[in-house]
Amino acid sequence: MSAWVLPDHIADVLPSEARHIEELRRELLDTARSYGYELVMPPLLEHLESLLTGTGEALDLQTFKLVDQLSGRMMGLRADTTQQVARIDAHLLNRQGVARLCYCGPVLHTRPDRPHATREPLQFGAEMYGHAGLEADLEALLLSLDCLKAAKVGNPVVDMADVRIVRSLLAGVPVDGAALARVHAALATKDRSELESLTRDFPQASREGLLALPDLYGDATVLDEAEKTLPASPMLREALRSLRWLSAHLGATKAKFDLGDLRGYAYYSGVRFAIYVQGASDALVRGGRYDEVGAVFGRNRPAVGFSLDVRELVSVAARRPLRAAVRAPWSENAALSAAIAALRAKGETVVCVLPGHESEIDEFQCDRELVQSAGDWVVKAI
Repeated sequence: MSAWVLPDHIADVLPSEARHIEELRRELLDTARSYGYELVMPPLLEHLESLLTGTGEALDLQTFKLVDQLSGRMMGLRADTTQQVARIDAHLLNRQGVARLCYCGPVLHTRPDRPHATREPLQFGAEMYGHAGLEADLEALLLSLDCLKAAKVGNPVVDMADVRIVRSLLAGVPVDGAALARVHAALATKDRSELESLTRDFPQASREGLLALPDLYGDATVLDEAEKTLPASPMLREALRSLRWLSAHLGATKAKFDLGDLRGYAYYSGVRFAIYVQGASDALVRGGRYDEVGAVFGRNRPAVGFSLDVRELVSVAARRPLRAAVRAPWSENAALSAAIAALRAKGETVVCVLPGHESEIDEFQCDRELVQSAGDWVVKAI
């Protein structure tokens, strides 16, 4: 095999896409900062138990593992950043009030999470710790939508659910973890025959409620139908109230509901959302409430947030114009060197044409050139 062939689902990022990714990364971080979110940079690898504690089998299977040559302990290359940010909130910041944190960095997956996906997403996310009210859920939703707006991605559709709906139906039902995972999987794929098989020994009310969930998707009328169809409980009523309140605050953004959708990591504890846009094969943004995420670090407090893959965002975001640049000759002339330095100090891009070579560049638009006129170096339009 050739030495320059990369592993499957791993790719170099060439200038055009790299420029676009970097510009989007900056815009996303600036958007998060405009809401008051502070940037953190967790390490790419750390002790395995810290990365995987409380996250479930799915993330375990997605994590590359290796042995630390200094300590002999198992380490992992992060497959998701949320656990790390929860650790930072719990043990390094340890603030009493609300903490708003954001991040953007690579994560690594042992397998692509869907066909044609990369195994090295560039994950951007924003998380809020310390507020249990729906105001925090709404802020996460609005920030995620503003991030898409900054990326010039239009017509998003917000799909919402709440894990408390399924939990209310399973309350008091004796079911082990493996069986519960199969129920969740059947709900996610809307596999009614599998659900009928898995719930045949469940109490009648729970079974009928679970079998109704695959049909409870669509617009806001789904919430009214759920209230009439599903067994009443305080947990169910609170989940439906939360979904109604959030959707009412989304303005012109289209909202849909899929009450049986439990896709995502096991740590969701309340409302979860996914945002779909035209051109993306799957949800572009996923987020929600995960109040239990910090418990394994000894600090169980409210948490809500979202994440997206900037590389995937590039595939649907509007293309950015090329950066205007100035073309200049190469010379040892001191006046020319001073003129070039002055332009660069002002933020201009100046591309020098080296002796005997034209510059081959695709990512700058040389619309001006530096020429000598009456003994001075001046910029003129090309």
